[in-house]
Amino acid sequence: MPVSPASLAPSHSAPSGTARTQDFKVLPFAAPVGAEVVGLDLSQPLAEVDFQRIHRAHLDHHVLVFRDQRISPAEHVAFSRRFGPLEIHVLHQFQLPGHPEILIVSNIKEGGQPIGLGDAGVYWHSDISYKPQPSLGSLLHAQELPAEGGDTLFADQHLAWDALSPELQQRILPLKAEHSYLAKYEALRAKNPWRPKLSQAQIDQVAPAVQPVVRTHPETGRKALFVSEHFTTGIVGLPKEEGDALLAELFAHSVKPEFIYRHVWKPHDLVFWDNRSLMHLAAGTPDHLRRRLNRTTIQGDTPF
Repeated sequence: MPVSPASLAPSHSAPSGTARTQDFKVLPFAAPVGAEVVGLDLSQPLAEVDFQRIHRAHLDHHVLVFRDQRISPAEHVAFSRRFGPLEIHVLHQFQLPGHPEILIVSNIKEGGQPIGLGDAGVYWHSDISYKPQPSLGSLLHAQELPAEGGDTLFADQHLAWDALSPELQQRILPLKAEHSYLAKYEALRAKNPWRPKLSQAQIDQVAPAVQPVVRTHPETGRKALFVSEHFTTGIVGLPKEEGDALLAELFAHSVKPEFIYRHVWKPHDLVFWDNRSLMHLAAGTPDHLRRRLNRTTIQGDTPF
């Protein structure tokens, strides 16, 4: 039975100060997933009733786009923290100074050195799936956008699960898979030498984790596929050839067009997605065009 979202709603209190309700709308996209939040100013303290509306919309639509959010990094962090504790990304080299909770996602180089992670999201994935407690969700705030390119795609893994044949659902339901941050790290470094070499301490932070191939959303009870081409390295207990063939089938199925919303960024967009429900992919930016975004990531719980 699905769990009541209200019973598990985040209980983090509103920031200090007067928090007045705001008149905003949640408008579903003409897409398989996602909605736009119009008329909400996240630079203002968010009233609890408004926070609960956003929480409900996030569960319903899985990815929310907050338009024209002229918020500071501190305000970005504060809003993110309403949903839970925040992750500190293993690539500490790309933390925003003064705000270690923010990972800079950027292709910009200053003095010949990258200021952020320029090839983030080049493979389909769910954030932090390589840790025992993967991310609940991530919030990406546009700082500087290119004139072309830079889109982000989101694939609904509840829809992907629902579209599987009953026979394949039964086959994969009891299976587990290994996820590793290092799965494609060196291959990415070979293409992008500026990607930092990991220290042993960083490697120790991202030891592989074993996750269910199908996870249950802890707040809604819905099942979703939970494997990705970026981080999933094999099926536990299956011969490698059989496991690889099954993963290839699931990877291809999970990103069919009928499951996908493509986000075309606008200035000051803040995009908040549910890593328990979705995978995402960066569509790419021409090398000569500048792109910079700030990302926070909310800690999640152990998948089941």
